[in-house]
Amino acid sequence: MDFLRESMDRLTEEAKQIEYELRVVLPKEINTALAHGDISENGEYEAAKERQITLNARLAQIQKRLADLSRIDVATIPKDRAGLGSEVTVENAETGQEIRYMLVIPEVADGKKNFVSIASPVGRALLNRRPGDTVTVQAPKGTLEFEVTGIVTIFGDTLG
Repeated sequence: MDFLRESMDRLTEEAKQIEYELRVVLPKEINTALAHGDISENGEYEAAKERQITLNARLAQIQKRLADLSRIDVATIPKDRAGLGSEVTVENAETGQEIRYMLVIPEVADGKKNFVSIASPVGRALLNRRPGDTVTVQAPKGTLEFEVTGIVTIFGDTLG
């Protein structure tokens, strides 16, 4: 699951950058602002404190997401139906067009590559499906109806 490792690496790098800004950059900015005297009307001080609050919130989000991602156990991903990392081929019931989706975590979802998040309407609808299943999805563009025609699981098993 390269996409999982890459996402965790990207989040870890972002966390390191935030921690550096919180521990090195912002304290200098705050000290500089404090040196100007009265902080009650000090825009630099207020901006630095606001940035500190924002960065602390983002750091907490990243730490929670990293913890969530580290708990993903590949052994629990199903081998007999669509799951995280599966490539799911569907046929649009209305147009007959065949589409292939890769079920991924939200951090790597990319519509141009048909990498669909398991948290999105299409991703949730495709999870745990098997070839032959009909899927109805309420999407922003309207109701979509698909038939699952094939699945390649994260383990390389071909279904359908």
